Amino acid sequence: MKILILYEYPNNGGSLSIQGYLLHKGLLENGINCIGCHYRARIKEKEWYFKVFKPDVVIGIGWWADTPSIINSPLKFGLQSVPWLLADGWVANYHDILGKLPLVLTTSSWVQETYKRDGVNTDNFKVLHVSYDAKKFKPIPKDDPGNKETRKMLGVKEDEKMILTVGGDTTSKGSQEMMRALVKVDKEYKNWKYVCKSTNSKCARNHHQEELKLINEIGLNPDKIIYIEDYFHHDFMPNLLNACDIYAAPSRIEGFGMLQIEAMACGIPVISIDDMGPKDTIIHGKTGFLAKVASTVDLTEEWVTKEMGFDREFKMKFEKPKTLAYRADPDELAEYTLKLLTDDVLRQKMGEQAEKHALANFQYKHLAQRCINLLKERLYIS
Repeated sequence: MKILILYEYPNNGGSLSIQGYLLHKGLLENGINCIGCHYRARIKEKEWYFKVFKPDVVIGIGWWADTPSIINSPLKFGLQSVPWLLADGWVANYHDILGKLPLVLTTSSWVQETYKRDGVNTDNFKVLHVSYDAKKFKPIPKDDPGNKETRKMLGVKEDEKMILTVGGDTTSKGSQEMMRALVKVDKEYKNWKYVCKSTNSKCARNHHQEELKLINEIGLNPDKIIYIEDYFHHDFMPNLLNACDIYAAPSRIEGFGMLQIEAMACGIPVISIDDMGPKDTIIHGKTGFLAKVASTVDLTEEWVTKEMGFDREFKMKFEKPKTLAYRADPDELAEYTLKLLTDDVLRQKMGEQAEKHALANFQYKHLAQRCINLLKERLYIS
């Protein structure tokens, strides 16, 4: 079997790039003749691979708006296209093309349900979770010198419990919901710091201003909230994750949650939201906690653009309101956070169970083998 993977190639440390890189690596280690190519590579470069490498399958990683690059492009050359799709909350275009493919992979059950909700025939959709590298992401003892230095660098004292949220902007990962929860936590347990690691993008900075305003409004001590905007390479993330005691990501929208898996692999219990991708990955009460959904953002219309495959920008109206974002319940977040902060035995036990869960279900080589099996079963390729 020969496979061409269209993704953000070569690996640039971004989530989509890592997703493709680990599948690529896993397929190679499982004996598959596999080549990577950037999904937005120049037409001639893709054409060369299509004509010379002659893959049996072209796997393209992206969301539905990437259909021209990851699906239509190989189909024009008579090649079998298998997209591995994400979701951003709704599907506005390319329904017929997606519904007619013999195999479509999605990163979670929720992503698959989103496509179905929005009118795509999902009979041939299968879930293939995103993976991680167990050689990189594994527990580091709390008394390790590197671990101590990471906490010191972040401004967390040795005797303080560290809660961590990481994202392009931490707002989308639920940091505002966590702050509302921490106001309640602080009444019973004081010895904590909350580290929010985001990028230095304009979007992240704008959300940071929202957080600063919220901190003031709800009376949270600003000295206990630490913002980090430095760029950390993905290779450094095991150090950052191992430095924390709790990883918190009750995301507002989450098609999978790669960092949540990586945190569990490091033996860190995760607090998330009881919906979307985290329902596939976190075992409530065993590897972490899933807080119920307190509210949703439901819209009756949304903007579409030319980048989504339309000839003009306009507002698409929905027959029924669509849920496009979620908010976790701050009371439950506070309850679960307080449990993990105050019970060292529980936190350690859940961390150990989280590591075992990640090892058993999300290692890259195992998921690459699942991909191979699905291709053989669905496409009859040997």
